[in-house]
Amino acid sequence: MFRNKQQDLSKTDTLLGEGTTFEGRIKSKASIRIEGRVVGDIQCEGDLTIGEKAMVESNILARNITIAGKVKGDVSAESKLAITSSGQLFGNATSAAFTIEEGGIFTGSSRMTAGDANKNAQDRSGKAKDIELSHPVEARAQ
Repeated sequence: MFRNKQQDLSKTDTLLGEGTTFEGRIKSKASIRIEGRVVGDIQCEGDLTIGEKAMVESNILARNITIAGKVKGDVSAESKLAITSSGQLFGNATSAAFTIEEGGIFTGSSRMTAGDANKNAQDRSGKAKDIELSHPVEARAQ
């Protein structure tokens, strides 16, 4: 009668629209797109997209994170973190892969972790190594 539905993590399940303000903690098994304002931590098992007009004050954990708006807080992507040309990140970043498009802003420290993008970074025992950049970075792609 009832079937267990497998959650499609690539599908955007939740949209927080422009003009909407949310205060509190967000926890989702699917992907989220934010176009409004969020104050509070975000934990997302899928992908998280911060739209161009979005303002987010949050510590974020998600599979892949794309920032096109403004984020104040620490972000951690299990796989990829991308800051688009309109994106701004003021906080620390942790991810396996990190890109900043021309015009994007990043102020903080970054830490690259072993993951899909870093499978070749292995020590002699075959274990993946963390790659850490411990100095603060202020980058504006131009």
